[in-house]
Amino acid sequence: MQQERLTHLENIIAGNQRRFYEIGKALKEIRDSRLYKLTFYTTFEAYVRARWDIGRSQAYRLINAYSVVGNLSPIGDTLPGNEAQTRPLVQLNPTEQRKIWKDFLNTGNSINARNIKQFIDDRKEKEKSKPVDRTDQISSEYMDAVQEMLSQIRLAQNDHWQKTSRQAALLWNRVIQEKIVSMEVGNGD
Repeated sequence: MQQERLTHLENIIAGNQRRFYEIGKALKEIRDSRLYKLTFYTTFEAYVRARWDIGRSQAYRLINAYSVVGNLSPIGDTLPGNEAQTRPLVQLNPTEQRKIWKDFLNTGNSINARNIKQFIDDRKEKEKSKPVDRTDQISSEYMDAVQEMLSQIRLAQNDHWQKTSRQAALLWNRVIQEKIVSMEVGNGD
C-alpha cells in the first residue's frame, strides 16, 4: 500500500517537473507579446508576482529553460528533466549547448543539475589551460622577414654552407627563438 502511494506521488512530481517547459513557453509568449498588459499590469515582473506568485528571477529561469530545451530537442530524446538542469546550459550559445549536452550524455553520468554544472565547469577549466592559438596573427612585415631569412638559408644550403656555416645558422636560429620566448614571458602572452 505504501509502495503504491510512493509511486503515485513520484509520478505526480515527475509529471510536474516536466511542465517547466510548457510554463516557460507560456511565460515567454506572455512577456514577448505583452499580453500581461491585458490584465492591467504595467510590467511583466508585476504580472508574474501578482498572478502566479513567481519572482522575476524564477520567471526568467523558466523562460530560459524553455529556450534551452527547445534548442536541444532536435538532437535527441534525452532532455533536461527540470528547470534546474538547464541553468548551467543557459550561459552557453545554442551551438555550445548542443555540443556540451551531447558530450555530457556520452559520459553516462546521471542527469542532474550538479553533474551538468560540474561537467561544464570542468570543460571550461580545460579550455582555460589550453594555450591560445594565435598562429594566424602574423604581420606582413614579419612574414616578409621570415621569407627573406628562409631565402638566405636556401642560398647557404645550395652553396653547401661555404659562406655561412650550418652551425652558425643553427646558432642564430636558437638566438631568435630565445629572443621570441623572452619577449613572450616579458609580455605575459
